Amino acid sequence: MWFMALAPLLPFFHFNRTFPARVPQGQIPLRSPVVAVSNSTSRLAPMALVLALQRKEQTQSSRDESWWRLGDEGSSVCLRLCTPGSRLEETLYSDQELAYLQQGEEAMQKALGILSNQEGWKKESQQDNGDKVMSKVVPDVGKVFRLEVVVDQPMERLYEELVERMEAMGEWNPSVKEIKVLQKIGKDTVITHELAAEAAGNLVGPRDFVSVRCAKRRGSTCVLAGMATDFGNMPEQKGVIRAEHGPTCMVLHPLAGSPSKTKLTWLLSIDLKGWLPKSIINQVLSQTQVDFANHLRKRLESYPASEARC
Repeated sequence: MWFMALAPLLPFFHFNRTFPARVPQGQIPLRSPVVAVSNSTSRLAPMALVLALQRKEQTQSSRDESWWRLGDEGSSVCLRLCTPGSRLEETLYSDQELAYLQQGEEAMQKALGILSNQEGWKKESQQDNGDKVMSKVVPDVGKVFRLEVVVDQPMERLYEELVERMEAMGEWNPSVKEIKVLQKIGKDTVITHELAAEAAGNLVGPRDFVSVRCAKRRGSTCVLAGMATDFGNMPEQKGVIRAEHGPTCMVLHPLAGSPSKTKLTWLLSIDLKGWLPKSIINQVLSQTQVDFANHLRKRLESYPASEARC
């Protein structure tokens, strides 16, 4: 089953009891002092979250990548900083960039925690091709939806389309008008602005989202996660309701026994804001996941792949 594929992954993500809903612009939720990092620029990097730095060698991945754990008084974050044969390079981040990195990691941890709990899921719909949408109510999060599908494409192809070509999603997904990367932080984290199309016969008007997103790989599993954030250069737009993603993620891994196929599990948590009946919201979100799977398949079949690796 899909959640068995998460089992090797979960020990490497450390779950906190509480998570900030968003990180306000210019603030960082850390309590420790600033630590100076010496380099040619003599710039200070706020490494407050680093109270303990421990290296863990990955033994399960064929690429044997190095992962690091950064601990801060009970909370912790996993970051891939280097690969074997390379030297660890000093990367300096501002307070805000560190806040975004931490928020992306926390979104991933919480989303994986929701997926790993198998209790309480109820079937919303199941298609003839096996695509299935389920839902449950999660305390302090609300109602979340889980899509489970098998795509007849290798995992690297899905990663390429969903991450490397993220800004082209509006070309093939009618639910999305536009996605723009506002800022890239490090190798795996981005801040995005997404303008969604009207839905449910225009009953759900235009919405937009500002989110922090990160992508990580552990062994043969890729996790793409994100949640709402604040970004000073993208204020709310006139005539568009600023909705919010809760902790959300997609988990990709090769289908057991068929490595040329991919099992995709998508956890969706959204607060659409505005005055909308719950029945309409539930219908829209459930159908959005079903439609996404169909449009993704068509895109993968019609658009040529390039060299991309998760």
